Amino acid sequence: MAKINAAITGIAAYLPDYILTNDELSQMVDTNDEWIMTRIGIKERRILKGEGKGASEMGAEAVKSLLAKTNTSPDDIDMVICPTVTPDHMFPATANIISEKAGIKNAFSFDMNAACSGFIYALTIASQFVENGRCKKVIVVGAEKMSSITDYTDRTTCPLFGDAAAAVLLEPTTENIGIIDTILRTDGVGLSHLHMKAGGSARPASHLTVDAKEHFIYQEGQAVFKWAVSKMADVSVEMMEKHNLTADNMAWLVPHQANLRIIDAVANRMGLPKEKVMINIQKYGNTTSATIPLCLWEWENQLHKGDNIILAAFGGGFTWGSIYLKWAYDPK
Repeated sequence: MAKINAAITGIAAYLPDYILTNDELSQMVDTNDEWIMTRIGIKERRILKGEGKGASEMGAEAVKSLLAKTNTSPDDIDMVICPTVTPDHMFPATANIISEKAGIKNAFSFDMNAACSGFIYALTIASQFVENGRCKKVIVVGAEKMSSITDYTDRTTCPLFGDAAAAVLLEPTTENIGIIDTILRTDGVGLSHLHMKAGGSARPASHLTVDAKEHFIYQEGQAVFKWAVSKMADVSVEMMEKHNLTADNMAWLVPHQANLRIIDAVANRMGLPKEKVMINIQKYGNTTSATIPLCLWEWENQLHKGDNIILAAFGGGFTWGSIYLKWAYDPK
């Protein structure tokens, strides 16, 4: 019996209309365009505006676009996974809400949290259900309203993040395409360097935690930077060596969009020229679990069946990993 692989057969995204530029940000906090571009490489980011609108608002729009684009009935979807650190509620899962909004009634759906590595973790989980025959059509939708947990008085973190959602459809194939291999890692030492101080069961919300601004992202930038460069590069190079991939036979590196200097350092370690690296951080900032599928969506028309692609991410936890896939279709 032929081996079944899980292949991405479609991709769609949703971006909020509102664009927060560096110039506008400099009127809110002590920063400027030159400082942000030099250190991070971000020019602007999208922000979801509107009372009561959470990550599911964007996730549902991405999923509905995906279903229409791939001519897929909502009734045919078997599973929906939403990697997110900004769920609409503690419960129910944002994936449940997205499913309802998109008319998906026959699937089981759940959220998962691996911070900025969420998409590659979720894609790995989803692929197992496809490969073992349990599911025929699976959606992974990274949806993040990072503006909801960003302190816009903190000049070190507020330039970094944006809001977006992007979704992929996974289906089985017996061709030598799709997800070929994955490497995932975790080291809990990351807790002290990157986290939200309050809001969980260890430190529930209170007047004290709200007044102390403990419901926003806390990050020790230098420590996170060093770990991200080292670990993203390690697993990406490991994947290349394992599968005899080189700068010549690799089509693309799709790195998590956290910091342009991190992306450049990882690409250099892999020996890849910049023209083989997907970079859109300047337009969208760090949208956490949405960054990698957002890149794939933007570059979709440049991807060809059989292209060797490595996805690489690093996030809070610390979590990190890489996925090697062969693209499953030509430009449509």
